[in-house]
Amino acid sequence: MKEKTRHVYQRLLVYSRAYAGRIILAIIGSLGVAGVDVASAQLMRPLVDHIITAGNYALVNIVPFIIVGLAAIKGVSRYIQEYFIKTAGQLVVQDIRNHLYSHTMGLSMGYYARTTTGNLMSRILNDVGVLQRSAADVLVEVVRESFTLIGLTASAFYSDWRLAVVAFLVLPAAVLPASVIGRKIKQYTRRSQSTLGNLTALLQETFAGVKVIKAFGTESLEDRRFRNENLAFYRFIRKTLKYDSASAPVVEILASLGVAGVVWYGLHRVITGAITQGELFAFIASVLMMYGPVKKLVKISNSIQRSVGAAERVFEIMDEVPDIADAEDGRSLSSVQGKVEFDHVHFGYGDEPVLHDFCLTVEPGQAIALVGPSGAGKSTVAALLARFYDPQQGGIRIDGVDLRQITLACLKDNLALVDQETFLFNDTIGNNIRYGRREASQAEVEEAARQAYADDFIRLLPNGYETSIGDRGLRLSGGQRQRICIARAILRDSPILILDEATSALDTESESMVQNALANLMRNRTTFVIAHRLSTIMHADRIVVLEEGRVVESGTHNELLGRSGLYRKLYEMQFKESA
Repeated sequence: MKEKTRHVYQRLLVYSRAYAGRIILAIIGSLGVAGVDVASAQLMRPLVDHIITAGNYALVNIVPFIIVGLAAIKGVSRYIQEYFIKTAGQLVVQDIRNHLYSHTMGLSMGYYARTTTGNLMSRILNDVGVLQRSAADVLVEVVRESFTLIGLTASAFYSDWRLAVVAFLVLPAAVLPASVIGRKIKQYTRRSQSTLGNLTALLQETFAGVKVIKAFGTESLEDRRFRNENLAFYRFIRKTLKYDSASAPVVEILASLGVAGVVWYGLHRVITGAITQGELFAFIASVLMMYGPVKKLVKISNSIQRSVGAAERVFEIMDEVPDIADAEDGRSLSSVQGKVEFDHVHFGYGDEPVLHDFCLTVEPGQAIALVGPSGAGKSTVAALLARFYDPQQGGIRIDGVDLRQITLACLKDNLALVDQETFLFNDTIGNNIRYGRREASQAEVEEAARQAYADDFIRLLPNGYETSIGDRGLRLSGGQRQRICIARAILRDSPILILDEATSALDTESESMVQNALANLMRNRTTFVIAHRLSTIMHADRIVVLEEGRVVESGTHNELLGRSGLYRKLYEMQFKESA
């Protein structure tokens, strides 16, 4: 466990190197603060011996100037220290959050299938938030209090090493309980952050599914779920607070033993003439001021343990290796014709097999339809072609080159996807259309919209292409959202196209317009169409029928209807339903 904690510290320090200049300035400021505290303690000796005891009252007039001067030096030093160390801490945390987000975006779809969105959000926001809150305060306090403690310790030993030994006898006794408390705080912080991740996941799921909740009237059920998760979070936080609250009283009690010993022994040394009254007062001032940093450093240690617990969860994500990555000898294709081959592909999600010995060859410009019952593996074929996953056996080739030998950037440049979810960003219509080609001109955006049969309704909106469409585009109808997604794919202008249930949620009128838009989109492109509505794929060059992950039929619409196979059965079922 200690090795793991040390490794976390080392990784955090790596991020600090870029801001070494700020940290050095903060250290200089800390030396100023510590120097003033040490000087204040040492000035007790001449104040008592030369002014009060000796009666040299002429020196009284300079005392206010010394006090104000020391306060000014300390104030300036403290400002320099706090400003530069806090900004350094915030910049470090900002870099960590940026790196974490970038790394998360680079993880494969398999990771997202295994991890809830709420948990990821919690780590990026809540766990890094713990680091952010701690970084500023912890760095400030550690640097300042450490220098102050070192200075005051040196001052105490310089004044009287015998009294200093008495004062420091209790410090080792304070280390053990502080260490135990710190470990407990780290343990419960990590568990509370995990519970907070569950709470965030529940919130995300609830807000995403609020329509279903309202439709089924299950608000009270969701309320109980949230209250239970919130209570679990409180229980872990309560344990963290219990140990954190205990640290200061423990140090306070132990410190009182040291102070009591110093006062008792010091008074005996004054009585015997071994030291002066001023020396005793200077020493007591040093010791009393010294225990302040000790108590603060124990509290800081607790904050550090909270930070380490959160940092471990952050670095767990950073240590995730993407399942899908570029090969060392990965290549870019200069000009993709669009020939696609699935060569004896086997694939499954975990222990659940989905595709068995899947073979398919598609020539450039052909439209291939994939049909079959739910769970037959149709969307998995599309996911493998987009290289969200890699086959467990067999291979997939584009223009004769295995997908695993093509760089991901090149593959994405040559693929366009229109999905059944019709996901749109909370942005303007124009920016949603140009999402796959940010450099596209306004004229190109409008031409893509016209080909997608979206231009007419866009121009009727209050701000046309500059209209903001809200979260997930919910201000638009299903058909309108679908046509914007098609316009986005048209503007992308990729040689290979995947249409995954692109018309599944549309009414008849919308479907007619979307079909016309899809016809424009599919022109001169190798197209994979996944559809339950067989009326939408009747004109495909070839229809491939899947059942339980295997190809059971293949041919044109008329050829398949002439057989007494699964396709004809599916067609007749849909025809009867529509009749």
